[in-house]
Amino acid sequence: MKAYIFPGQGAQFEGMGADLYSQSSEAKELFTKANTILGFAITDSMFTGTAEDLKQTKVTQPAIFLHSVISAKLLGDSFKPDMVAGHSLGEFSALVAAGALSFEDGLRLVYQRALAMQEACEVKASTMAAVLGLDDEIVEKVCAETDGVVVPANYNCPGQLVISGSIDAINRACETLKEKGARRALVLPVGGAFHSPLMEPAREKLAKAINETSLTTPICPVYQNAVAKGVTHPSDIKKNLIAQLTAPVKWTQSIQQMITDGGDEFIEIGPGKVLTGLMRKIDRSVTASKMDV
Repeated sequence: MKAYIFPGQGAQFEGMGADLYSQSSEAKELFTKANTILGFAITDSMFTGTAEDLKQTKVTQPAIFLHSVISAKLLGDSFKPDMVAGHSLGEFSALVAAGALSFEDGLRLVYQRALAMQEACEVKASTMAAVLGLDDEIVEKVCAETDGVVVPANYNCPGQLVISGSIDAINRACETLKEKGARRALVLPVGGAFHSPLMEPAREKLAKAINETSLTTPICPVYQNAVAKGVTHPSDIKKNLIAQLTAPVKWTQSIQQMITDGGDEFIEIGPGKVLTGLMRKIDRSVTASKMDV
């Protein structure tokens, strides 16, 4: 069975999307529509902006979404997924590609998500850290026993778990994790504690927008981060999308479930090839490739 996977924040690169824009009138039309919906020329930041320009959350998230969704649309009739999934932000790309969410509504929600997350970051200083070389259970136990807000945030692959929380709590947890034998416990250059309770203000804002948005049954199951299983009912999809902002991204578990359910060919669509690399660390028995449109 064929599975398409879509990347999240961090996959952006300078010049992203310029090649797509030049490929077809459909791509040009979608990029132009995106500029109108957002109220600014995101194409300028994507095609000619600096790495610093692309790091702004309000640019990064819609830029990655646009690159991913337009890439999928350019595949035309050859895009026939049996299942889809997206890492964090990529879940919105997956939902649009699978027909559960319109391009316009998806872009609006992604932009609202970006702004809400940025606002939440400004309420309390917070961060994330990558922990390498420890079993998930050890990381979970250290988080639970550390004073302050610190939680598992991204289960990226076996031996790679990102934690999220307040700066002091993250620093304390990192010291303990190194003592426990972590190969690395490295604070990341991010502006906030994504996928943690500190994103609650963003979750509340986005919940209203998601509940007011029309979703339809997708053409295939969407494996959602919060539950790590295939979902098709629009009301369940909405509930999981809302939960996603404060819940961990269960990427390893989602991929493992997709494989259990028959997924044996995984194709990454969108900028970068981070997910293809993670696939090889999760399960080498299936094929994983990056599709360049």
